Amino acid sequence: MTARRRLDPAERRSELLDAGARLFAAKPYDEVFMEDIAERAGVSRALLYRYFPSKHALFAAVYQQAADQLLAATRLDQSAPVMEQLSAGLDAYFDYFAANRHTVLAANRVLAGDPVIQAIITGELAELRRRLLQATVLGDGPTHLVSAALTSWLVFVRVLCVDWLTNESFTRAELHGMCVGALKGALGAVLDLDALTGVEGSR
Repeated sequence: MTARRRLDPAERRSELLDAGARLFAAKPYDEVFMEDIAERAGVSRALLYRYFPSKHALFAAVYQQAADQLLAATRLDQSAPVMEQLSAGLDAYFDYFAANRHTVLAANRVLAGDPVIQAIITGELAELRRRLLQATVLGDGPTHLVSAALTSWLVFVRVLCVDWLTNESFTRAELHGMCVGALKGALGAVLDLDALTGVEGSR
């Protein structure tokens, strides 16, 4: 093992998270071991365990960081028409899922019932719903109904993306089309769908 560089705790934690993120993205969860992460980071296992007491704790921190990065990448551009905003947001979402396949599958399959991971997913979905509600006409309909429709749609998108990664039985273009179609179907009963196309985000 190479000599360890002196870093302050925040820098060291960031370095360990980066090493963990790379391995969790590269391998299935059950094939990632703490000693491999320590070796990649150039630290002892004892130091790694000082920051993260278990593989689960490290994965949870990695997944929280990934969720934060995903939310940063899917900010809506409110200067664009609503459907263009949503289409771009879906593309960013798909990019993240494709680039972090093993991490996503670990969170949504291997650790699907874990309360810590589910809390991260719930928080991510709540923030995405909040943004969509604020997106011009999406917030103009009956708020409770629109919110419920968006929550259901976001869960649908996540489940469909996991299926796409797992089975690869349909293309990314088909995935995109199904997600857009499902959104229009979910909102069609409570909003004027014609208002969702060509409407500027700033009014």
